[in-house]
Amino acid sequence: MNSGDSAGEFFLVTNPEFSGSPPRRAPPPIPDSISMPTPSAPVFAPSPVVSTVSRSESFDSTQVQELTVDDIEDFEDDDDLEEVNSLKISRRNPNDVGDLMLKLPSFATGITDDDLRETAYEILLACAGASGGLIVPSREKKKDKRSKLMKKLGRSKNENIVAQSQNASGLVGLLETMRVQMEISEAMDIRTRQGLLNALSGKVGKRMDTLLIPLELLCCISRTEFSDKKAYIRWQKRQLNMLAEGLVNHPAVGFGESGRKTSEFRILLAKVEESEAFPPSTGEVQRTESLKSLRDIALPLAERPARGDLTGEVCHWADGYHLNVGLYEKLLVSVFDVLDEGKLTEEVEEILELLKSTWRVLGITETIHYTCYAWILFRQYVITSEQGILRHAIDQLKKIPLKEQRGPQERLHLKSLHVRVDGEEGSRDVSFLQSFLSPIQKWADKQLGDYHLNFAEGSMVMEDIVTVAMIVRRLLLEESDIPVQSSTVSDRDQIELYISSSVKNSFARILQAVDKSDTMDEHPLALLAEEVKKLLKKDSTMFMPILCRRHPHATIVSASLLHKFYGNKLKPFVDSAEHLTEDVVSVFPAADNLEQYILDLIKSACEGENVEIHFRKLNPYQIESVSGTVVMRWINSQLGRIVGWVERTLQQERWDPISPQQRHGSSIVEVYRIVEETVDQFFGIKVPMRLTELNALFRGIDNAFQVYANHIVDNLASKDDLIPPLPVLTRYRREAGIKAFVKKELFDSRLPDQRRSININVLTTPTLCVQLNTLYYAINQLNKLEDSIWEHWTRKMPIEKIYIRKSMDDKSKCSTQKGTFDGSRKDINAAIDRIREFTGTKIIFWDLREPFIENLYKPSVSQSRLETVIEPLDVELNQLCDIIVEPLRDRVVTSLLQASLAYSGFC
Repeated sequence: MNSGDSAGEFFLVTNPEFSGSPPRRAPPPIPDSISMPTPSAPVFAPSPVVSTVSRSESFDSTQVQELTVDDIEDFEDDDDLEEVNSLKISRRNPNDVGDLMLKLPSFATGITDDDLRETAYEILLACAGASGGLIVPSREKKKDKRSKLMKKLGRSKNENIVAQSQNASGLVGLLETMRVQMEISEAMDIRTRQGLLNALSGKVGKRMDTLLIPLELLCCISRTEFSDKKAYIRWQKRQLNMLAEGLVNHPAVGFGESGRKTSEFRILLAKVEESEAFPPSTGEVQRTESLKSLRDIALPLAERPARGDLTGEVCHWADGYHLNVGLYEKLLVSVFDVLDEGKLTEEVEEILELLKSTWRVLGITETIHYTCYAWILFRQYVITSEQGILRHAIDQLKKIPLKEQRGPQERLHLKSLHVRVDGEEGSRDVSFLQSFLSPIQKWADKQLGDYHLNFAEGSMVMEDIVTVAMIVRRLLLEESDIPVQSSTVSDRDQIELYISSSVKNSFARILQAVDKSDTMDEHPLALLAEEVKKLLKKDSTMFMPILCRRHPHATIVSASLLHKFYGNKLKPFVDSAEHLTEDVVSVFPAADNLEQYILDLIKSACEGENVEIHFRKLNPYQIESVSGTVVMRWINSQLGRIVGWVERTLQQERWDPISPQQRHGSSIVEVYRIVEETVDQFFGIKVPMRLTELNALFRGIDNAFQVYANHIVDNLASKDDLIPPLPVLTRYRREAGIKAFVKKELFDSRLPDQRRSININVLTTPTLCVQLNTLYYAINQLNKLEDSIWEHWTRKMPIEKIYIRKSMDDKSKCSTQKGTFDGSRKDINAAIDRIREFTGTKIIFWDLREPFIENLYKPSVSQSRLETVIEPLDVELNQLCDIIVEPLRDRVVTSLLQASLAYSGFC
């Protein structure tokens, strides 16, 4: 431990050969005054399969502390020094990769990831030795190990990941890089190199990569080369387990006649392991004899021909599936930067080229390599979330040859690679491609099944994941011998499944959030509609451009699903809506707005196609229909109130002018006030409406004004009742003259006048003028009211909705605008004409009856002159013109003159 000035840095010296995987967390702070005892060797615990993901760790301190020679005085031993070089604290927080577990059975011997990694490095050295690149490093390397250690521990992640091997070149330097990448101690490296060279000595013409490496190392490396007995026992156990797994548990070639020797082979493995429990002399003898017998059995098993090779040409001890891919995976992991696992090391191309030398030993083909490498890269992306790694994985997936692109021998070989695994659906055979690609497909399907949540921050990654899912799916579907449940599902159908799943999950989350919200001002269904609309906007701008490349109608699918989900929640509320409540006013506009937005999305996504086909698949919310019924009930109640108010105001009307400027009655002002309040309330209702409700409002207002006009004229007497009977002298018919001569007393003009004055309530001229002014005000303001209502309606109705219903609603609107208040206009004009005529007749035949009737014709003819009626007529005209509004003045005066002329004819 470094107990210098920085209390945040610790360099723990442990031995990975018996300590297991590196710690996952930094040690707690310890006071400087406390001395640290030498740690004892912990009991070795096998690492789980997932530990391969997080085994590469590095020191990560907030500041780099420069080491001195004094700080590393305790690291004089070669083993300890190189062990420290391989220990790193992770610079990342690994993501969950549980879904990416390979569909491969566990090893019966319990070999761990560390065992596979160390054996993989031994194979790599043997393959390098076959090309003459294997040398044993000189012990003089120890003199500069301190400077290397400081560089190793003190460098930043931006520096070269293999700083200590920068000066080396060629195969030697690349192997040194691989040693560091695979976290192999220098002591183990030297032992393995020396052991392989010793095993090859005396075997003339034998290639190093054809050796039975675990057995040769057991024979050539002794206990004395280990400083710790536990480390040696662990190393020996690993070699024995590899022999068992490679030759017995997962052989590349069936046993045949040699099958009876497998039990003897297992016994010999046990004897070699038991020899360590005996005294040194006895144990060494048993070990030597057992290894000799083991060689006699193992070599014939390993050198049996397979896949077209000759006897002895290839040693088949590590190429049995699935041991070979486990070993190759450990080699492939070395392509990642040990200090920044989200990046590939600079020597990645050289490393991959070097790994090709192991294909012969491990039985790796081009398809197996690209598949394993793609899985390694994809798993690393899941851990680090680095999109660059994901792009590399996509490149490797694209390089995996299709079935017709593979050679016949490789097709047969891949067909033979299958294992039986236990899963949720029971035990089943899994092929090589399915073992590696199914976890990728499962992970991608899971992410895309909720892309709203998993790709909320960016769509570029989602596009790459969709590419991965489609490539993997195509490769798996091509495996004709594998019963894929979704074999009949096209890519478009798969995209629809992603959309359906993600939309369903997103809607469920929104629904849950709305249920938990404390918003009291807004109904939950209205809030839900707003949130669904936000989801649709995000969906159409972020995710649909990606999915539409593989499914042109992805937007329609998404919008239709959300329309359905929200509709299911809305329907009970719509069915129960009977009156115009606050909840109805809150929910209906939000729901209608959402439906309109969905229809617009579908229409824009059709791109010239018949949009009605997709509209017919939707179950409409029927908001306009239901809200129309509710609004009609409200309109009917309001119109009934207006009619009642009209009758009440007329009963209270005294027909006095409001002011010299406003010469109409107060009742019409009150009627317009209540009508305008009703109109404002109507347009203040935010629920969707159709033209039907507007027409109902028009009809109701029109009826109210008709009631008003008719009620005024109903109080008028008949004009004929004001006109007295014709005088006898004016009768020009003979029969009338005779009747007048016989019964002259019956035509006394005074009797009818007295009878009418008693039976008829005759209105005064000022009253009649105020009524005329009131009716004129009513018809004049009616035009303004009509224009105001249509202006409000135009603002209320959205442009898109008017456009969608243009063929039907615009025609109705035009016809309605032409005859909106025709009934009231007709009745008001008729009332004006009737009162006007009545006024003229009343003035002549009632108000001026004495000067006209009594004085004009009853005296002698010489005394009957117009000068006698001009003065009273002038008084009436002045009174009339002072009250009547100017637009009606001429019409009323004309009526008066017509009445006077009628009187002349009468006379």
